Amino acid sequence: MDVKEVVEHLVALKVMRLTKPALISPKIVTCDSKDLPGNILNNFLKDDATSVTQMETLAAGQFLLLPQSFGNIYLGETFSCYVCVHNETNQPVQSVSIKADLQTNSQRIVLTTQQSQNPTMLDVDETLSDVIHHEVKDLGTHILVCEVTYMSNYSTLASFRKFFKFEVMKPLDVKTKFYNAESDDVYLEAQVQNITTGAIILEQVSLESSHQFNVKSLNEIEDGKSVFGEVTLLQSQESCQYLYCLSPKEHISKEIKLLAAAKNIGKLDIVWRSNLGEKGRLQTSQLQRKTPEYGDIRVTFENLPSKVPVDEPFGFTCKIVNASDRTLDLILKLRSIQDASLLWCGISNKKLGPIEPGNNICVNLTALPINTGLYSLNGVSLVDLFLKRTYDYDDLASVFVC
Repeated sequence: MDVKEVVEHLVALKVMRLTKPALISPKIVTCDSKDLPGNILNNFLKDDATSVTQMETLAAGQFLLLPQSFGNIYLGETFSCYVCVHNETNQPVQSVSIKADLQTNSQRIVLTTQQSQNPTMLDVDETLSDVIHHEVKDLGTHILVCEVTYMSNYSTLASFRKFFKFEVMKPLDVKTKFYNAESDDVYLEAQVQNITTGAIILEQVSLESSHQFNVKSLNEIEDGKSVFGEVTLLQSQESCQYLYCLSPKEHISKEIKLLAAAKNIGKLDIVWRSNLGEKGRLQTSQLQRKTPEYGDIRVTFENLPSKVPVDEPFGFTCKIVNASDRTLDLILKLRSIQDASLLWCGISNKKLGPIEPGNNICVNLTALPINTGLYSLNGVSLVDLFLKRTYDYDDLASVFVC
């Protein structure tokens, strides 16, 4: 981008975007000399500056191509431009200064320039310049406004402005999925897709958890190396999936109301590099999960073995939490399921309570597996003596019988 001021002003303004070159390979289009085009295509390829002498048809390497236009700007990248004011008259110009603003759809940002506060005298053919850097944080249309102020021949302040318009586009598409586990842990799956026009390298994808959770990344193997390898390269439209486990902090996991209100998960922080190493950074808004509905009673199984031998009883703990606002008097029933492979051992119709709101009670249960395979624990029921309502709890956990 190169704009020059008209001659009625004593100084001229030029603004150029600073960006790195791109890599380009020769485009090979050739044919046999006996074909209709003859040697026209071959001669054109020999004259191409990006081809290697005597190796025109091999695409032997890549070359640096200087920017031919303003180029694409993506959200999270740093916009850099060079602002220059030049005195083209035959006499000095007094009190020259440069100011720059960036207008977005929602705000006007004042860009810092070294010459905005200290006016300078420009001698004949002298130049006043500065480099401006700004991290782009908004999508949509941006307008760079450059204003030059100087002292005219009539000892009055004169000024003019130039406007430079560009679009800021979205570089990444981030999709998230949540899974609320019975253990109160929350699993977050984040899919990051490259929607730029070129390849990028994901340098960092991390989850900054909220104050309610502790986060553990599941994207590394035992030695700490990434499951994606040393370099996570994404071509245009390709995507990569990341997995995180969030555990509620101890004071939250003990309070059923605090656990149900813990919706804020945290923010994804993504750092990438594109082209010849330009760095970009994107941070999502606060991610929120949909908390599960616990109802009046919450039942979980604890200390449950994942694998048990057949025909040998095994024990575990049934934890019952009062998630209501009233005191509960409950009866625990162990129902017999027809053709079940797990049989209950112990006393049914056991009275529990009273259980105050927010409190819990733990009951030891024993089951006997009679067949091998993977089976769910079914047949646990709770009867509310006040409402005369029965709650059935099936498929809360599974065990493998071998």
